[in-house]
Amino acid sequence: MLTASVIAVLSLTVTSCTKEETGTLLGAIGGAVIGDAIGGHGAGKVIAIAAGTMAGAYIGSEIGKSLDRADRQAMQQRTQYSLETTQSGTTSNWHNPDSGNSGTITPQPAYTNKAEEYCREYQQTVTVGGKTETAYGTACRQPDGTWKITNQ
Repeated sequence: MLTASVIAVLSLTVTSCTKEETGTLLGAIGGAVIGDAIGGHGAGKVIAIAAGTMAGAYIGSEIGKSLDRADRQAMQQRTQYSLETTQSGTTSNWHNPDSGNSGTITPQPAYTNKAEEYCREYQQTVTVGGKTETAYGTACRQPDGTWKITNQ
């Protein structure tokens, strides 16, 4: 089952794309994850994934328009720090005083996956213009010590 999410992936991606492009792509991923989770089986699942992808792309595009480079950097730094050092169930915050945008990350207990990687599930929020979006995901520690979103 897909476990990546729009906000979580955004926090760990390279910032070379425009805000809107990144948001659209990651929104589509998040929408597909939600569609996959609620879609049932067969044709219903395919329809739910397609609808989720389209809705997620739109929502992600809107969020992406609003998150600037400093927002993404603050979110990425806090996410990396929290996954590495924060106690399970403890929420860490980030805030960009220039844009007013903010977010949280709450990591869950670590475990070792089938590939023998050290992983953590987490909940993440992003607040842009007073609207908060919540996402869930899984990240695994890479050999260089960074955390990468995984599809498990």
